[in-house]
Amino acid sequence: MNTKQTGQHGEELAAQLLEKKGYQILARNFSTPQGELDLVACDHTTLVFVEVKTRTFEAFGGPLAAVTPAKQRRIARTATEYIKINSPKFDSIRFDVICILPGQTEHIENAFIPSRTTL
Repeated sequence: MNTKQTGQHGEELAAQLLEKKGYQILARNFSTPQGELDLVACDHTTLVFVEVKTRTFEAFGGPLAAVTPAKQRRIARTATEYIKINSPKFDSIRFDVICILPGQTEHIENAFIPSRTTL
């Protein structure tokens, strides 16, 4: 698989994992000029923005290390645009990361909290 196919496969695995946990997938690959959201889901009354990082091997700090502060800012700005465009009903929002390595999947809830200046 090439990098794009690996990423798409990881996003599909992540969506399946969330659905098994009872989440409702609201959007996949939501894109704006600010960036892209891999998955947008609903966990009861919480709107969840999910970044999926898939790697074929662990190096350079693993998948989570790839969610840098700059990447977090892009995700938060894109999440703001998603909310403006879609006006979803929710009580809270959360930013999760799903890390996928061969034979290992980790769902990190509240992986980061954007600052007010980010949004």
